Amino acid sequence: MKKSTGLIIGAVGGGLALGTVGLMYGLSDFVWSVKRQTLEEAMKWQTDHYDTSFYGPLEKQYYEVESEDGYILHIEFLRNPVPTTKYMILTHGYSDNRMGSLKYVSMYMRLGFNCIIYDLRGHGENTPHFVTCGILESSDLNCLIRDTHQRYPDLTELGLHGESLGAATTATCMKYKPDVDFAVADCGFSDIENVLRGQAKAGHMPGFFVNLADAGARIRFGYAMKDMRPILSLSENEIPILFIHGEDDAFITPDNSRRMYECTKGKRELRLIPGAQHAESILKSPDLYEAYVREFLQSL
Repeated sequence: MKKSTGLIIGAVGGGLALGTVGLMYGLSDFVWSVKRQTLEEAMKWQTDHYDTSFYGPLEKQYYEVESEDGYILHIEFLRNPVPTTKYMILTHGYSDNRMGSLKYVSMYMRLGFNCIIYDLRGHGENTPHFVTCGILESSDLNCLIRDTHQRYPDLTELGLHGESLGAATTATCMKYKPDVDFAVADCGFSDIENVLRGQAKAGHMPGFFVNLADAGARIRFGYAMKDMRPILSLSENEIPILFIHGEDDAFITPDNSRRMYECTKGKRELRLIPGAQHAESILKSPDLYEAYVREFLQSL
């Protein structure tokens, strides 16, 4: 009887252990594996939500840039119809691709910039890869910045614009002290942990699920949540940054931008867009959005 009881307890314990490992791996996959869109899928979403007719006639150039670890990024250069020596690099959000940056392109062209859009690591036409919430992505962006200076010798001004994960990538990139003149960070997270715990709470899920996802990421990918903190890259930053955030953003709350605004050493501004939810500020209030960006650029 004792032997049978021991076997049962052992089986139950083993089952629980296997279940925990399975849950850990499943959660890490859910959080850090990219839910990719094709360029066509992303472009359809853009076309359904705003006028993208400006994109077709633009002069374009496609090329690739190799990152520090040999990863290849797919890049698209969009030339401003009005000749200019000013350039913008735009970084899209999680699960999107370079087509998601188009919502900002017409604004920056009106402001006198050529635009460079690209697929984040693991997104778009790039090779599949897990997301590191700004760690590897910021190194990729820094390589693209260096390439831009080499590729376009007429360059006189270079800015960065990022949305959501792209904003976190932009903020994290500041640790490299990149050769850029300013940055615009729209609805970025200061650290990924507060976002995941907030979403777990909103979804009525146990908080330890986040811990399991973190453990799974450490084992599978070699990265921990404590390292995914863009705000840590801002304490010595002196590059001007405009933080923009939707006032009604419940996914990545405006407090994330507030904390980064308070942390950075350089010139900074924080603008909230009334009534805007996550990553929809420019769609909700395009004129106000452009006015904020124009005022910020004029103040530099």
